[in-house]
Amino acid sequence: MSGIVPPDYPTLVFFEVGQWWDYAMAVVVIAALAGTAWLAQRSMPVALTVFIVVPVLLTLFWWPYSTAGTASAGWFPIVKQYSALIGSLSLVALQAFPRLRRLRWYLAIPPAILAVNIIEAVIRDFQCYGIHGVDPTQGMVTWGGPWNILNGVAGIANLLAISGWVGIFVSKGKERAVIWPDLTVGWIIAYDLWNLAYVYNCLADRAWYSGVVLLASCTIPAFLRCGQGAWIQYRAYTLTLWSAVVLTFPHFMHDSMFAHRSSHNPWAMLGLSAAALAVNLWVLARHAHRIVVLRRNPARQEIYSDSGRSAQWIRDRAGDEDRRLIAARLEASAGRSPLLS
Repeated sequence: MSGIVPPDYPTLVFFEVGQWWDYAMAVVVIAALAGTAWLAQRSMPVALTVFIVVPVLLTLFWWPYSTAGTASAGWFPIVKQYSALIGSLSLVALQAFPRLRRLRWYLAIPPAILAVNIIEAVIRDFQCYGIHGVDPTQGMVTWGGPWNILNGVAGIANLLAISGWVGIFVSKGKERAVIWPDLTVGWIIAYDLWNLAYVYNCLADRAWYSGVVLLASCTIPAFLRCGQGAWIQYRAYTLTLWSAVVLTFPHFMHDSMFAHRSSHNPWAMLGLSAAALAVNLWVLARHAHRIVVLRRNPARQEIYSDSGRSAQWIRDRAGDEDRRLIAARLEASAGRSPLLS
């Protein structure tokens, strides 16, 4: 830790001491991302516009030239944009084509994309352990240390706690939300801590917007009535939208008046990564205990669909066919399901 050079600007624990407009812009970005995701969830024309029409136009006429010579140049932002876009379109297709919800292989696409993104970040955390100074691949100051190992292990634990994608369904009514009951509140909090620690450890100068702001834009709706159970949809949509913003306005996050820099505080990196590891290990232990006690296969059955809030979502928001499919899987593993009562 002694080799870390402190920044030459006033800092708090995690970030620099910002101006009022830094925090005001953070609120604006959160509201814009969450609001656009909400509209795209409920309106197919909006979804097709923001996830097909706009990306095609920007791919042809702006993104090939927009990031040249900026901190957003390179392959990483491009890969992030199109991988997030594929994830968003896979969820839009679930809304548009009900038959896809009967195909187990198709329901495996959202968790597969989620898993690949976690694995990429875990590998990157381990790589950053050996970087001390300016990372030539990212052009940002990166300070490797034990926090990278702690958070890499946290990411693996988070990955192992993903389950129940066969229970993904689209809610009935106007909201048409993509509901994944097995992504519990505990798992979401564990994911957020791990992802924030990853961004703070490995992409420090992007951590304010790509970490704090972006995670808030998908997590806040997940705790509100409009987004309960639909975290995966808000996460995919807001990540796609933000990746597009990074490519379209590459100076905004790095050198505009709204840039908000990391404190590069080793104790902040260590504390955040340790917290991420502790919470993720707790979530994984609880998850494994439930699998063993209920004798359920996490790749073929839901682990939490008959408990508390998840069962209520299925009863109140799933259509008749989705309820029958979920109940049949529960019956096969634990007798008569309460979801049909």
